Amino acid sequence: MRRLSRVLARSLRRRGPGQVLFWLIAFVLGIGAGLAALGFRAGITALETVLYRTGGQTVLTGAAAMPWWALVLIPATGGLIVGVILHRFTPDGRVRAVADVIEGAALMHGRVEIREGIASAFASLITLGSGGSSGREGPVVHLAAVISTWIAQRIDANGITGRDLLGCAVAGAVSASFNAPLAGTIFAMEVVLRHYALHAFAPIAIASVMGTVVNRLNFGDVAEFTLPVRNTIAFYWEIPAFLILGVVCGLVALTMMRAIFWTEDSAGKLMQRSRLPRWARPAIAGALVGALAIVAPQVIGIGYDVTTQALTGRLDLSSAIWIAVAKVAAVSITLGGRMGGGVFSPSLVVGALTGLAFGIIATALIPAYSGSTTVYALAGLGAVAAAVLGAPVSTSLIVFELTGDWQTALAVLAAVSTATAVASRFVARSFFLTQLVRRGVNIAQGPQEYLLQLVGITGITRKPGSPGALPLAVLESLAEDGMAVNGEALLKDALRRFERTGASHLAVLSLGPEGVRVVTGCVSHIDALKAFNQALAATAAEEHS
Repeated sequence: MRRLSRVLARSLRRRGPGQVLFWLIAFVLGIGAGLAALGFRAGITALETVLYRTGGQTVLTGAAAMPWWALVLIPATGGLIVGVILHRFTPDGRVRAVADVIEGAALMHGRVEIREGIASAFASLITLGSGGSSGREGPVVHLAAVISTWIAQRIDANGITGRDLLGCAVAGAVSASFNAPLAGTIFAMEVVLRHYALHAFAPIAIASVMGTVVNRLNFGDVAEFTLPVRNTIAFYWEIPAFLILGVVCGLVALTMMRAIFWTEDSAGKLMQRSRLPRWARPAIAGALVGALAIVAPQVIGIGYDVTTQALTGRLDLSSAIWIAVAKVAAVSITLGGRMGGGVFSPSLVVGALTGLAFGIIATALIPAYSGSTTVYALAGLGAVAAAVLGAPVSTSLIVFELTGDWQTALAVLAAVSTATAVASRFVARSFFLTQLVRRGVNIAQGPQEYLLQLVGITGITRKPGSPGALPLAVLESLAEDGMAVNGEALLKDALRRFERTGASHLAVLSLGPEGVRVVTGCVSHIDALKAFNQALAATAAEEHS
């Protein structure tokens, strides 16, 4: 097995990911990611069946029939278990999800944390199975990334191959989750890899197809949401209404994202002041979600049953607004309380409810020029999700593949376009990239920003006496004047120091035998700029190959 791994590694490094061998790996990886997605889904269903006694009915039906104390106790207990898992197996008590996969693609050669990822998958499964108000797709994407990371480590994959493997895993997981091969392919490239390199398309598409095959072998070729009637719009006259809906959905998406971040910050401050152990935080969040479910049982769980009600027009205006507000609050508590899960499914729920409420009002105001209210729910579903994910293309495709309704493409695209334009002006392009910015990882600005965090100055440091190096006496003088940088510094640190001092050279300081920093070399401004240019060129070559 080890010999085979070494042969695969040498072959992949030599011939690149566009070869048939890599496509075979993508084929297998798509199946593995699809099985992981289905296993995760089955685990949630099993827990819900036991805890909420669904017996073939929806979680909403089971939750509505339970006593109030059970609604509080079940998610609180689930949160306690989640807290213990995250406290034991993660250094920061935080669930890993899509943002960490994006970071892995950009900064970690297509790898994610395996131990923390497995713990996060179990934590998210328990969260969702016990009634936490979040989504299953984010945890599934990260779980698939864990699988691709394991493979990348086995074959000693380089950065390009590692990222392509990651894209394959994500595509397989998304397509298996939604029965959406087109959306799975585009999501992996639009959201995770953040480029559309031709060399990556074939293996990612293969993995997405296999993920879809796994889904259809288990559930058949059926859409996630079944619409009883074909949606219609009063063409041309109604398009402005969908553009306005997009603006509204963009503001709703922005509100939801900021509510999650505010809740996370507030919960962190509260935990510091109260000095409670960090494993108690998800338990408190679970109890609060359960308390909210007493008056709004629709917030329990993923919420696809509520989404179906909105898409089929089975809710009135007041119910749609109330459930949307309660869902935003529940999602904020769940994610801000670090219970686990993702944000995509909640954005679908909130979007469908927002669209339905808007549609009821719009069709009542101008009934002569209006189609069905449910088409507004469908457009709102896509608009809020696209604004949250920062992924208008893949989200539009997911909407069509989730519902099987391709007739309302103009309405969905109109709403999606304005929603993403509005929301992206107030966040770092998406919920995931804003999460990373809040952690000090600035990927949203593109490779010209994050590549500076990858390249160290070790490779461009010139030792005293080597060609192009300054004399030791000059370097010591530079160090005394503060024109120096530590030997373990990154390229961004060196370039910032060059900008501040205006120097052409910086002394490089390293720890000596007695723990005192001494001059060990120098780095020039020209060498630093060359290294940056080479990194940019390599990234551009990958993205356009």
